[in-house]
Amino acid sequence: MRTNRAGTNRAGMRTKWALVLLGATAVALVPWMVLLVRTLPASAEVRNWQVAWVGLDVLMAAGCAATAALGLRGSPHARLTASATASVAVLDAWFDITTAQPGAPLVQALACAVAEAALACACVFLALSKGHAVRE
Repeated sequence: MRTNRAGTNRAGMRTKWALVLLGATAVALVPWMVLLVRTLPASAEVRNWQVAWVGLDVLMAAGCAATAALGLRGSPHARLTASATASVAVLDAWFDITTAQPGAPLVQALACAVAEAALACACVFLALSKGHAVRE
């Protein structure tokens, strides 16, 4: 498929504006975070606690499975699922650690976070790789 110069310029401008929007969003989030720190309660009772935690693990397992299946077929889409799975692993570790009670639960959360960090690193490696197909 051949693209003309005008089409390339339009795509470049869309990309530039998307990046400008992301930068502006980062700046806009700073006062929002300050507001949250000042107004959110230190603790809260949470409904559907099990569903929330199991849901993160389901997302992580689905991401691992999708990345493995796509990667073994040599699909470049494995890079996308690997990126998403890395994000879920980091989020899971973050919430494990920040919501754990002191003592044994925190030690368990930290141990799980080490495993999730290793998974995230593997996923980042796959996401940044050239996506070479696996051949026997």
